[in-house]
Amino acid sequence: MYKKVALLVLLFTFVFGTVSFAHSGRTDSRGGHNCSDKSKAKGLCTGYHFHNGGSTSGSSSSGSKSAPKVTRKDKDCSDFSSYDEVVAYWNSKGYSATYDPENLDGWGNTIDDGIPCEPPSGYDKTKINNSPEQIQFKKDQQDSKAGEKEGYSQGLKDGYKGEENKGTTSRGSDAFNSAFATGYDRGYAEGEKRLDSEKSKAYDEGYQLGKKQNNILIPSVFLAHSELKNAFENGFKTAVAEQIEGKKKQYREKGYKDGKVDIYDAPSEKEFIEVYDEGYEKAQKELKDYYIKQGYEAAFTMLEYKEPNLEDKKFKDWYKEGFKSNVEVEKIKEVALKHGRKGDSLIIPEDYKVGKIIYEFYYKQGLTEYKVEKQKNQRTTVSGLGLGALAWLGRRFYVAKKMIG
Repeated sequence: MYKKVALLVLLFTFVFGTVSFAHSGRTDSRGGHNCSDKSKAKGLCTGYHFHNGGSTSGSSSSGSKSAPKVTRKDKDCSDFSSYDEVVAYWNSKGYSATYDPENLDGWGNTIDDGIPCEPPSGYDKTKINNSPEQIQFKKDQQDSKAGEKEGYSQGLKDGYKGEENKGTTSRGSDAFNSAFATGYDRGYAEGEKRLDSEKSKAYDEGYQLGKKQNNILIPSVFLAHSELKNAFENGFKTAVAEQIEGKKKQYREKGYKDGKVDIYDAPSEKEFIEVYDEGYEKAQKELKDYYIKQGYEAAFTMLEYKEPNLEDKKFKDWYKEGFKSNVEVEKIKEVALKHGRKGDSLIIPEDYKVGKIIYEFYYKQGLTEYKVEKQKNQRTTVSGLGLGALAWLGRRFYVAKKMIG
């Protein structure tokens, strides 16, 4: 029993004695050491001194057997060639603000902050195990990972639903919120891409159905999503509209052909009668213009109207309308008649050559009038001269008679 108690006391003394020797450098067998130049420069010590209760005496005052001496190999901050070496040593030992047996955290500091020795300015303290900066860094990493994952998931849903981009949140830390926004934007873009692809598919299926029938039947896979439902409906409506436009084109062309031969044969489908009439009326107008033009030009070649050899009375009427509407012919008649009445040679002005036949006819008529008038004037002159001569002879005869008498 006594042996067990003695053994436990010995082990207790060894363990807790070792922990109590924590200090900022190596110690000798007495528990002390000389102050290094670096420690002196920093004002930490001035010469030889003891740590953890060390003394010049190696035995107890009671004269009992001395406790076993412990040789320590603790590190001093001045023992490291670089701060990275300090950090490597600190990390390898698993030290922290609450566990620092070599007192490296307290080197030059009055508060244990979990940072060994004195780090250079700007040093990345997240490299130091168990430092506040590393703890915060790891927390930020965890928050960023969680925020990015949650943001991506929400963005993917919103993008696929076609909803407005709402890629911000204030529910977590700055790291969480920033990563949430990044993840949301990525997810939203992928959701939009997926939605666009499925909308294109829905549109194509709706279009193909619209080409086959006029009654729309939306598949259940598209009914569950408003954007896909709309895409299917748009495709269907587009195809139906194209089918209708195709028929309208056919009936418009048919109306035009019928109008050209003056046969009205409208379709039985009421919705297409209007476009048929458009084609028919267009052809009828072209026909009317054609025959009016024919009659108009014929007026330049005919002194009197002659009915054309046409079977359709409507065409004849249009032809006659054109003939009578030619006011240029009246001008040609007037100019040609005056020209002939002057007795000038026949030279048809360029502007009137289109009505050569008309011009020549009325020129000759005017010229005939000119000649008749000229002959009339000549006879009047001869008659006047004869009377004058008779009067002169009579007078001469009277004078001669007087002289003889």
